[in-house]
Amino acid sequence: MASSLEQLRVVKSGIAGLVPEQDLVKKLDTGRPLTIKLGVDPTAPDLHLGHAVPLRKLRQFQDLGHRVVLIIGDFTALIGDPSGRSATRPPLTPEQVEANATTYIEQAYKILDPERTEMRRNSEWLGPLGFEELLRLTSRFTVARILERDDFSKRYREGIGISLHELLYPVAQAYDSVVIGADVELGGTDQLFNLLAGRELMEKMDLEPQVCLTLPLLEGTDGIQKMSKSYGNYIGLTDAPDDLFGKVMSIPDGLMIKYYRLCTALPVDEIDGIESGLAEGSLHPNTMKRRLAREIVTLYNSTEMAEMAEASFDRVFKQHDVPEDVTEVEVELADTVHLPALLTSLGLVSSNSEGRRMIDQGAVRIDGAVLTAGLYDVAQDVVNGRVLQVGRRRFARPKQL
Repeated sequence: MASSLEQLRVVKSGIAGLVPEQDLVKKLDTGRPLTIKLGVDPTAPDLHLGHAVPLRKLRQFQDLGHRVVLIIGDFTALIGDPSGRSATRPPLTPEQVEANATTYIEQAYKILDPERTEMRRNSEWLGPLGFEELLRLTSRFTVARILERDDFSKRYREGIGISLHELLYPVAQAYDSVVIGADVELGGTDQLFNLLAGRELMEKMDLEPQVCLTLPLLEGTDGIQKMSKSYGNYIGLTDAPDDLFGKVMSIPDGLMIKYYRLCTALPVDEIDGIESGLAEGSLHPNTMKRRLAREIVTLYNSTEMAEMAEASFDRVFKQHDVPEDVTEVEVELADTVHLPALLTSLGLVSSNSEGRRMIDQGAVRIDGAVLTAGLYDVAQDVVNGRVLQVGRRRFARPKQL
């Protein structure tokens, strides 16, 4: 097992926070394999790269020799995680939860080593929990503490209903940590309250409290919103290799290192070198984005499929007869660019409505990558200096004034 300092350096790469860091150092210094927990509610059947971020961090812990426990929240999914929600989640049926769990596990094993992953379902211990035991658990939390959550306090101030069962969600998640004896629990930045609730409950039950490790939310191909199917900016783990490669090629250059750290299996030292090379100008952004796309396609498919996807990307780009000397047009680009309006101003479409229609029809490309239907707003970096193509013969390269 690597030294505690080396392990800490690997663990901290790409994370948002570690609460408290000194506790993790002490745990690593013991030299024992730590129990690393990730709880997931199977509320949707398909995973994208944003969902894969904590799974990739779990895999790092596995490779460092620690015990990884992936908890399928088949019981808590019936409650619905209120984190970041402005309203109560619609309940799922047990049948929906089970169907989603099956596909989730299958896709999670594209990242985790099945031989070294302990898979548990929290219905094992939450299902049999009697009312008396539930009262004992809830007595360790105050209503005031639970209402400190940003989403709860906001809803309370605005007079938006909070169902009583939602208040029990952080208690249930915290009890998961008690049952498996978690040393570290992972979650997105929106999960910090729930992670801290687990730490608090363990302390009150005279157990060594868990460390809370938060991971940043991953922006999608638009470079603005967090990756989500509802925003049309997602990159699915089960996307066809050609689509996967093209979508990665369409992300803003400024997101490359974040994607390298959160979405690939490259060693931290190598990613540090890539970051330095890009900053110094010794590495070309397009070359490194191609490598990023190959790495991600390889992870979820194979090296051969990644090579074929890159060849297909180049072939499609050339088949559409992209001129080598596309006219560069200086325009005023806001931090967030409304693509239909930009296409109109460049003369590539006659109106914003035509621009939206062409995007939805898959007729708009940026540097050869087809835009996802419904994706109308993107970060400036997505279009600045890139070749915009509408149909087969309309091209322009917008450049910030």
